[in-house]
Amino acid sequence: QNQACKEVATWAATSGKADPEAPLWYKKMKRISGLEFAEASQDDFQRLYFCAPPGGKKFKCGMPPCRCTNPPCHVCAKKESVASKMKPKVTRGVMPPKTPFEYNGMEWPKMTIKGTGEMHIFAVGDWGGLAGEITDSAMIIQYLGGERPGPHTMGRYRIDEKTREGICLSGEMINCMGTKGKKCTGDYDKLGASLVSPTKCCPHGCGYTPEVDVRAQTLVAKQMEARAKTSKPDYILNVGDNFYWGGIDGKCGETPMSTISEVTATQFKWIFENMYSGPGLDGKPWLSVLGNHDWGGRTFFSAWDQQIAYTWVSDRWILPAVYWMQHVEYPDLDFSVDFYMTDSNIVDAHADPGQDPASNICSGEFNGDESCSSVGGPPDRKGCHSWFQKLWDEGAEWVTEKLKKSTSDWQILVTHFPCGHEEPFYKKLHEDHGLDLLVTGHTHKQQWWEEGERKRMGGLPCFITGGGGGIVSESPPDRTSHDTAYGFYDLIISKNIINI
Repeated sequence: QNQACKEVATWAATSGKADPEAPLWYKKMKRISGLEFAEASQDDFQRLYFCAPPGGKKFKCGMPPCRCTNPPCHVCAKKESVASKMKPKVTRGVMPPKTPFEYNGMEWPKMTIKGTGEMHIFAVGDWGGLAGEITDSAMIIQYLGGERPGPHTMGRYRIDEKTREGICLSGEMINCMGTKGKKCTGDYDKLGASLVSPTKCCPHGCGYTPEVDVRAQTLVAKQMEARAKTSKPDYILNVGDNFYWGGIDGKCGETPMSTISEVTATQFKWIFENMYSGPGLDGKPWLSVLGNHDWGGRTFFSAWDQQIAYTWVSDRWILPAVYWMQHVEYPDLDFSVDFYMTDSNIVDAHADPGQDPASNICSGEFNGDESCSSVGGPPDRKGCHSWFQKLWDEGAEWVTEKLKKSTSDWQILVTHFPCGHEEPFYKKLHEDHGLDLLVTGHTHKQQWWEEGERKRMGGLPCFITGGGGGIVSESPPDRTSHDTAYGFYDLIISKNIINI
């Protein structure tokens, strides 16, 4: 039961104490054992790896030590529970589901917006940063300093907006984050490390802007809060990638739909509840879909079902299924809107498990023998692609039938993958069934599709709002001009016109 920790705990108790990173790795030793790590015995290190394994769950000891310096050896310091008062309950007359897909295709209870003034909707995506150290065994940390409660921007490669060529590798950007932009001197390799020294540094070509990139989600959230005071949006369209880097930390089916785990509650508190608040935002519904990172990014077995379950403990998070719809009426202005919330993650669920393993939801390298079949999800890495294909096909057929029957003034589709995917399908929805607007994300920037691009979808208006700040922007931000790196959209909707 202690095979996972035996080697690393033995090393920690001997050579590990002298490692330069030891104060960071073993910082919890005193809280758990009452000792400084330099004074701790091998038994004390076993206790540490039982309670709060440095490096995460893969190094966790299955059993506490039989003896230690300050018994009882099985006791770990306790944190105040965030989830203890969260119990899914009937919401808007809808019972909590027993399975995550029970309400696929449902129409969430009608929303009625009263008044005759200017009506606003916000749209945002790719916003949920890294959480840091959530519990003693759940950690989403990418660089030094990222262990503190999040959000922390996820580091990722960058491209030149004009040439579309890479200007910064993911490893380089991560080093920019961890070193707070420490400039490289002389020659450096493509991992951001100096060739003459192992010291990490930040290449100039990354376009790293420390006052922006490292706190991008916070800055976008503050601008949403500032604009909400005057725009007063009635609800928010959320296009997904709600929690980087791999959704809610945990596994599908690990927590029943009738329960919210401590990790889920903490991630939502730090990354969502604490971030989007204030006059104009408090209590406003977030109409949501899942992005590829919510499924796991390079895996399919993250606790995506917990994002659905959270609908029944929140007064504003609405994600009752992986595809669903919301009807909104504006009776005083005599118009209505149908929103179709769909899952387009088949785009990154490749049939070949070996294709693009770092961003393939169905990756053979990273999914191992995991399965979500117990809750009706992808059965395994071999059946993953066909499962997502079936999900897409079902959703496509569903939205087509719903559009045929819609009598609303506006029909708007919200999904994660950006303008340009499945163009013939959306062209048909626009030309044959009256789809008015496509709202998307995934590409980490803000982009309105121009007329020439829209022609490929029969003229269907489409925009990308992937600059929510959970991950670094596609290209560097420009502090001196109006750029498209980070942000959100404000839509003003009326019976005949939507101003974006």
